Amino acid sequence: MGRDRANLGFSDDPDDLDLSDFKPRQAPVPRPPSGEISLAAEVSGFRSREPKAVEGPVEGSGAAVPQRRRRTGRNAQFNLKARPETIAAYCALADRMGWGLGETLEKAVEILEEHYGG
Repeated sequence: MGRDRANLGFSDDPDDLDLSDFKPRQAPVPRPPSGEISLAAEVSGFRSREPKAVEGPVEGSGAAVPQRRRRTGRNAQFNLKARPETIAAYCALADRMGWGLGETLEKAVEILEEHYGG
């Protein structure tokens, strides 16, 4: 409780603060060309954190996947776990038929109700 604060080099009295050396920059610092920046980064071994494009759409892998968004009026989310092969087959079926994922689910439910009775 009785610990003193560390001295940061400032006076307790704000009137003692000397700002005479403080001046704004006269001109902005020129930036080197982007090619030089890239070369310097490569030479020094800097690894970029930018994401790299992955070829081939693979659902769930972070790769580019074709957009299947449509305005359909469906507004409830349905989340479940499945094996990657099942998800890939489901998406391939939807793509082959030209259906969205929600539409594919609706068709599958219709077929299952017809086959197993509603």
